[in-house]
Amino acid sequence: MRAMLNARWVSERRIECVPKRATLHTELGSWPLERGVVPDDVPVREALTGRLRVDEQPVQLAGVLDELYATDARLGPAWEDGRPSLALWAPTARDVVLLLRDERVAMARGDDGVWRVTGEPSWRDAEYAFEVTVFAPAVDAVVRNVVTDPYSVTLTLNSERSVLAQLPPPADWPKPPPIRFCDAAIYELHVRDFSIGDATVPPEHRGTYLAFTHDSAGMRHLRALAEAGMTTVHLLPCNDIATIEEDRARQRDPGELSAFPPDSEEQQRRIGEVRHADGYNWGYDPLHYLAPEGSYAVADRVAEFRAMVAALNAIGLRVVLDVVFNHTFAHGQHPHSILDRIVPGYYHRLSPTGEVYDSTCCANTATEHRMMERLMLDALEHWARAYRVDGFRFDLMGHHTKANLLAARERLGPELHLYGEGWSFGEVAGDALFVAASQRNLAGTGIGTFNDVLRDAVRGGSPHDPDPTIQGWATGDPRDQALVELGLAGHLQPGGYAAAPEDAIAYVDAHDNETLFDALQLKLPRETTMDDRVRMNTLALATVTFSQSPCFWHAGTELLRSKSLDRNSYDSGDWFNRIDWTGAETTWGSGLPPAWDNEPFWPYMRPLLADPALKPRPEHIRTARERALELLRIRSSSPLFGLGDADAIRRLVRFADAGPGVIVMVLADELVVVLNARAEPVSHAVDARERVLHPAHAEREASWADGAFTVPPRTVAVFLPSQ
Repeated sequence: MRAMLNARWVSERRIECVPKRATLHTELGSWPLERGVVPDDVPVREALTGRLRVDEQPVQLAGVLDELYATDARLGPAWEDGRPSLALWAPTARDVVLLLRDERVAMARGDDGVWRVTGEPSWRDAEYAFEVTVFAPAVDAVVRNVVTDPYSVTLTLNSERSVLAQLPPPADWPKPPPIRFCDAAIYELHVRDFSIGDATVPPEHRGTYLAFTHDSAGMRHLRALAEAGMTTVHLLPCNDIATIEEDRARQRDPGELSAFPPDSEEQQRRIGEVRHADGYNWGYDPLHYLAPEGSYAVADRVAEFRAMVAALNAIGLRVVLDVVFNHTFAHGQHPHSILDRIVPGYYHRLSPTGEVYDSTCCANTATEHRMMERLMLDALEHWARAYRVDGFRFDLMGHHTKANLLAARERLGPELHLYGEGWSFGEVAGDALFVAASQRNLAGTGIGTFNDVLRDAVRGGSPHDPDPTIQGWATGDPRDQALVELGLAGHLQPGGYAAAPEDAIAYVDAHDNETLFDALQLKLPRETTMDDRVRMNTLALATVTFSQSPCFWHAGTELLRSKSLDRNSYDSGDWFNRIDWTGAETTWGSGLPPAWDNEPFWPYMRPLLADPALKPRPEHIRTARERALELLRIRSSSPLFGLGDADAIRRLVRFADAGPGVIVMVLADELVVVLNARAEPVSHAVDARERVLHPAHAEREASWADGAFTVPPRTVAVFLPSQ
């Protein structure tokens, strides 16, 4: 068992988790411990720069570093009167040297553990790094690590060096007016996906921030969504990413893939050969938290990122950034490990035996430690100020503390929208280590969490089921209809986890797992016609769009977007992730999805991909788009879809019993929303005055007569008072 050295070593001179009698060994000498109490004559600050052992076991330092050295002092690059300065928090370092161009510049250590240097105006835009001399437990030796600045605001190609840039204040471009979070309609989009295959974007700008500055097919599509009622674009991670080759000339390509059969293994095989050297990754491999990703830039990542935000704001869309503070790509002495090579053992969450937890997929960070939390808060504030973004979505937010998120809310103010994945698992499950930023713990804070209960009830099963054909309300099994109704009512009724409508983000698909259309393909009865599959796509989207919660769409879901059944396309290249904004081409049938995440499911997938009846035609895609825009227009046409108050929702939202597969939601006795998932028409009387079909509906088959509605099979219908 490794000894855990926490803050009590300073405040109470005590080491926890050691035998009653043990010995503390440092490079300055050894001291006997009685019941874990450290003698007063141990030179604590000096000892922290070297090897520490209790008997033969290494000691964990985070607690004592927080107590001795946590600071609010400025970190990173700064400019004053035209002169730059740099500050690096490295309290356990023996020496830090600034490597500036070809110079070595000494840095001075402060009592707060911060190493500082002030430079000359000639340093502007210079490339730099730090040489940190530090004891590294990973190799049990003192090492000299050359690292970039964790507070870098911009970098050279492939993040090889930080750049001492002075960022000008962002231009005061017009922004959409603030909205209540419960009214948000969010569109999740990946920067490269947006334009890499868009022929209406100049070739040199495809896959980049600057693609958003053109009057392209993609921007016209986003403008149509905004005009219908979409309020926000959520961009997958745009901070500097460890796993994307930024030099386009060096990116590898799998070649032409369109000629292979729809159920072929060849597409994914060719992508597999180049996937570690192409230009594609979702970006959940953070490297620098304050700098934009370079592979999406043409020349100036800062200016081009700002241009993207301004262009989206100009068409009425706010911008939310996906942020990944729960893990780093690497730790220890790995070349892509930055934080751990500056302050070894501090920034990551360690098990009682000293291993780095990796339940999030990579090296879990410890935002319960004060300076890791500070890095997170400083980065958020930097993006809000320097790029004028409107909110943040937190990856695996349940691995942060509730206090982290409340601190972010306080730092950023109420107008920025905050939400994320509130799952509770791994070492933090059940608040085992701290009060986590999980679904139930964040209820009532104004910080939203994704509502997986609604997602699974609509689609069927869960993403982790070994059988992907399990059905849900929108795919043939109405048993979980009550959970769909609960989601429509903001997850506020008994059985829900929300205390306010903005607590639960209503969604049925996202970048993770199969797209909505792919889930429908897997789960609907094989004989279901394509026309009916389009109707079910609309019905599934209606369950989130008409929710009292913020609603969330995955990009392209309104275009029957397919990833050819890929369950996890994070590294599947442009081919499986592409979007055709014109709707002329379906992305269904692009081959068997990559073996590295899908091969066990190929027996389910192969016959579906080979079936020509399951390939949508352009008219199907066009209809799906039109129906999806109708949903947005209806949502934005009435404040009753955003009552904004838990008590009002409980009073004014009710559900009439029309039987399994039919949801009848009545809002304030004004609007009647009917979602018919059955394969036959349904008629039902409702206790409401005479109604007419909502004018946003292009489809006119639904009707109201003599106190009852009639709605065709697999159809959404919204009725208004007749006068």
